[in-house]
Amino acid sequence: MRTIETKSAPKAIGPYSQAILANGFLYTSGQIPLNPETGAIEGEDIEVQAEQAIKNLGQILEAAGTDFSRVVKTTCFLAHISDFTAFNAIYEMYFVSKPARSCFEVAALPKGALVEIEAVAVVE
Repeated sequence: MRTIETKSAPKAIGPYSQAILANGFLYTSGQIPLNPETGAIEGEDIEVQAEQAIKNLGQILEAAGTDFSRVVKTTCFLAHISDFTAFNAIYEMYFVSKPARSCFEVAALPKGALVEIEAVAVVE
């Protein structure tokens, strides 16, 4: 088991790791749309926030030696399920391999984010 950390993605804001690599699988912590340089939420709408959260996730995948094409499962949390269609438009630009996914509305996300995404990916 190995902890994955990169300065190219936001530092964990609690007692957890950005990701853990175990038995050929990478398990990421949820990524919200924090700008890794400022620590602030990037953007005010779902499109900008989704893109930043996905970019953060991509940096963690890269640090572990994998990429979006190797993601087998995502879990997506939306502050507003009414953002589902707009979120999907951004999501499908990155997750072209169409991994398994759960996506649902939650009462609140850290720092008032509109979206949080976690993933499981294969690393070889």
